[in-house]
Amino acid sequence: MNWVIEERDWHDPAGAALREAQRIELDERYGSDNREPGAAPTADNIDLFLIALDPDGQALGCGALRQLDPASAEVKRMFVTPASRGSGVATAILRTLEKQARTRGWTTLRLETGTAQPDAMRFYEREGYHQIPLYGGYIGSGHSVCYERAL
Repeated sequence: MNWVIEERDWHDPAGAALREAQRIELDERYGSDNREPGAAPTADNIDLFLIALDPDGQALGCGALRQLDPASAEVKRMFVTPASRGSGVATAILRTLEKQARTRGWTTLRLETGTAQPDAMRFYEREGYHQIPLYGGYIGSGHSVCYERAL
C-alpha cells in the first residue's frame, strides 16, 4: 500500500482537480458534457469526501458519499487517475467509503455509472455490488446503470 486515504473538504484543490479530470474523461467517453442525469454532488449535499494520496502528497483518486435516506447513501465521484488504476487504490477508497457508511448507520450503498464505462461496471460487480433498476434522478436515463450493495 503506497497511499493514504484522507477525508477532505469538497473544495480541496486536489479533489477539485480529480473531479475535473473525471469530467474530462467522461466527456470523452460520452461525447458531450451532458452526462449526469441525477443531481450533481455539491458541498451542500455530500456527507463525506475522501482522497487517496501517495507518499509525496500526489492525489491518486477520490470518492464521496451522499445520504439518500436514513438507511442508505450513494457513492459519488469515484475516480482514480489512469496511472493508478489496477493498483488497488480504487478498492481501498471504496472499502473506506463502506466503512464510513456503516459508522453512520447506513446499511446500503447505491451508485450510478454509465453504459460507456464497462470498466467501472466490472469493478463494482467484482467488489460485490449488484445491478438494480434505475432510481431517483437516473430513472429514464438511456446511459445509466445502477448498482447496490448491502453493508
